[in-house]
Amino acid sequence: MNRTAGTGSDSAVMGALLQKNLPLFHALSEEQAALLKSYFSWRQVTAGQELWHEGDSGEYLAFILSGRMQLKKDTEFRGKQVVVGVFSPGAVVGELSFSRNHARVVTAAALEDCQLALLTRSSFDALVNDHPALGVMLLEAVLQAACKRLEKSYQRLAAIF
Repeated sequence: MNRTAGTGSDSAVMGALLQKNLPLFHALSEEQAALLKSYFSWRQVTAGQELWHEGDSGEYLAFILSGRMQLKKDTEFRGKQVVVGVFSPGAVVGELSFSRNHARVVTAAALEDCQLALLTRSSFDALVNDHPALGVMLLEAVLQAACKRLEKSYQRLAAIF
């Protein structure tokens, strides 16, 4: 997965971006935020680089801290993909495969240099075990993001007809 460990000054910068860009962190105390941040790892992805490819294992989800990412879906035409979404800081990507523990259904690629906070399945399980209330809050935030995305998809579909 080519992760950057969550230690040192990079960790402090990434932690500050996490707190600034994710609405969930606005509702947490400093102690809760520090606890939650400790379950994340950090990764930087350069423009054009794939975070994952369709069919890869869905073992983590990513919170975009800076930059923009696009999600692309393979079509029935070999080598052709369609962009299904473009996401900016504050967005979460990868929740579908993460929640079902399935292979990725889309490819995620950086449109710009991105800084990401990653949450692996094992880190999430540890969070839920160690701090159930924080785990539920995080899960609710991810669910809200997915619901908002689905609602926008419905609106776009309705606009076509």
